[in-house]
Amino acid sequence: MIEIKGVHKKFAHVEVLKGVNFTVAEGEVVCLIGPSGSGKSTLLRCINGLESYEEGDIYVLGQRVNNKDKNINNLRRQIGMVFQRFNLFPHRSVLENVMEGPIHVNGEPRSVAEKRAKALLSMVGLAEKFNAFPAQLSGGQQQRVAIARTLALQPKAILFDEPTSALDPELVGEVLQVMRTLAAEGMTMIVVTHEMHFAREVADRVCFLHSGLIVEQGSAEQVLLQPQELRTQDFLRRVLGSGGGMPPDGVQTCA
Repeated sequence: MIEIKGVHKKFAHVEVLKGVNFTVAEGEVVCLIGPSGSGKSTLLRCINGLESYEEGDIYVLGQRVNNKDKNINNLRRQIGMVFQRFNLFPHRSVLENVMEGPIHVNGEPRSVAEKRAKALLSMVGLAEKFNAFPAQLSGGQQQRVAIARTLALQPKAILFDEPTSALDPELVGEVLQVMRTLAAEGMTMIVVTHEMHFAREVADRVCFLHSGLIVEQGSAEQVLLQPQELRTQDFLRRVLGSGGGMPPDGVQTCA
């Protein structure tokens, strides 16, 4: 579904992505982990056409991603994105936030958009909040609205850019549970996260990025419990030491 070939990305004179290669199959859940500044969020933004890239190619559903292409908005409807910040319209109700895209982007009749929006809000546990405004919701509730809003456009895949990083710790679980449900239903997902327990539980594959390159990738068990690269081992020690959420058996590092 998603294919990335030798992608390079620079900001001014700083090379953020240095030749990234990987693919994502339909229905696969891939978690991207790595230190801040390693290129994880930039990679997601390149996949969704929010950032251009200097070298290489990105293909989504067989279509080359080029943010100057007039069809880029059609591509973005296929690949949804959930950000760290919720970016909800503060002057619109929860229901109106979820209906906005289908009505104004896809041209759906209001009755159709409203029916789907209510179903999606019920799915994420917010059936009683249809008429609330974002300011009346907790951060976890706002992020669940943001996920429902993304799903309302019926994407083929969803990119999650650290969706729990702006939440208080007690609210993280409710957002991760919605993501677990989506994974169980077969949604293709790329998730930038520091939630190692979630990655181990849900990911089909984990990719560790460091300094703009994928240094190590494999199953969640392989990368999180038996990492082979010293940089992966060091990162996991630091993350787990600060409460990264790994189960008790932890990470086994090489001597």
